[in-house]
Amino acid sequence: MAEFFAGAGLARLGLEQAGLAVVWANDVDADKAALYRRRFGGDHLVEGSIDDVAGADLPEVDVAWASFPCTDLSLAGGRLGLGGSRSGLLWSFARVLDEWGAGRPPVVVLENVVGFATSRGGRDLAEAVAVLNGLGYAVDAVVLDARCFVPQSRPRLFLLGVSGLRWQEPKHAVLPPQTGAGLRPPLLDALWANPGLRTFNAPLPPPPAAGGGLAEAVVAYADDDPAWWPTERVAALTGSLSPLQAERLRLLAAAHATTYRTACRRTRAGRAVWEIRPDSLAGCLRAVRGGSSRQAIIAAGGGRVRARWLAPREAARLMGADDYPLDGVRANQALFAFGDAVCVPAVAWLAEHWIAPALAESAAERTA
Repeated sequence: MAEFFAGAGLARLGLEQAGLAVVWANDVDADKAALYRRRFGGDHLVEGSIDDVAGADLPEVDVAWASFPCTDLSLAGGRLGLGGSRSGLLWSFARVLDEWGAGRPPVVVLENVVGFATSRGGRDLAEAVAVLNGLGYAVDAVVLDARCFVPQSRPRLFLLGVSGLRWQEPKHAVLPPQTGAGLRPPLLDALWANPGLRTFNAPLPPPPAAGGGLAEAVVAYADDDPAWWPTERVAALTGSLSPLQAERLRLLAAAHATTYRTACRRTRAGRAVWEIRPDSLAGCLRAVRGGSSRQAIIAAGGGRVRARWLAPREAARLMGADDYPLDGVRANQALFAFGDAVCVPAVAWLAEHWIAPALAESAAERTA
C-alpha cells in the first residue's frame, strides 16, 4: 500500500496488522517525518508537499490511504471546506490518482473528521465521492469512533473507494447491504440518496465495545513529580468550573479511590474556563499548538485533586500506539503528531472487516 499524509505512521501500524505492507509514504511536516523515520526507517518516505508528487512515478500498490488535513473541515477550523488551502489538498491526491493511470490501486481509503460529511451542506462529501466515481471507484462510507477500542472520544469518517465492481440495480446491490451498529449514521443518508453517485454498503459487523476507562492510559507519576501542578494552579482550574462540574469533582475527590478525568480550556461568555469531562474518556486529541488544544489529566480521590498536562506516552496509548518510540522526542512534537493521527486499532478493525474483503471482491470481479 501507499500512505499519503502519513504523519507519524499510525494508519500504517493498523494496516500492517491486516497484512498490508507500506512500500511508499509521503508527508510534508518535518517533525512528523522525523518520527516516522525513527519508527519505520525512511527509505520509502518522500518528505515534501503532495503537490510535488507525480502519480506516474509511484509504484503499483493494492491500497492507497489518505488521511488528508482536517483543518478546513473541523469545528476548530474555519469551515472553509474543500475550498480551503489545507483540506483542499484532497484534490491534489485525486490528481495523483488520475496520473497513476493503469497502475491506479483498486482500493482507496480517505479518512477525516465527521464534519467532512456536513461541510458546505454536504456538498464537499458529494464532490469528493463524485471525483472518486470519475476515477472508477464506487464508494462506501462509515463513521467509527476510537472509543470502541481505546478510552478516547474520537469519531472519524472513512470513505472506501473500490474499482472493478460490476454495477447493478437496485443501488447498493454489489455487496450485500448491512449496517453495523452506528457505523452508518443518519448524517450519511444524503450520500446514499444522491442518484448521481455510485455508492455501496459493504457488510460489516458491529464494532466492539471498549472495556476499561482512562485509568488504562494514565502514566503513574510519583506524588512529588514536578509534572503535577502547584496548588495555586489547581485552585485556578477548579475555581473556573461551573457549579455542576465543581460538585461532580467534589464527590470524586471525597471518594477513597482515585478517579481520572481529562479537562480542556474553553472560552465561555468571553472568559477562559476549564471544563472536565463527565465520563472516563479522554476528549478527542488535537494537534497541540497551545491554547485549548492540550488536555490536562485530573486525578481526584482520597480528599484531594491533582492536575497535570497529558503526557506524550498517554497520548500514544489513547491512539493505540503504546509501543511507539518516544525517547528523546519533544513533548509538543509527539502530542502534535498523535493529535493529528488516526487510532491504530480502529484502522486495524477496518482493514480486517472492510478493506481486505473489498480488495478481494475487487480482484474477484476483475478476473471473472
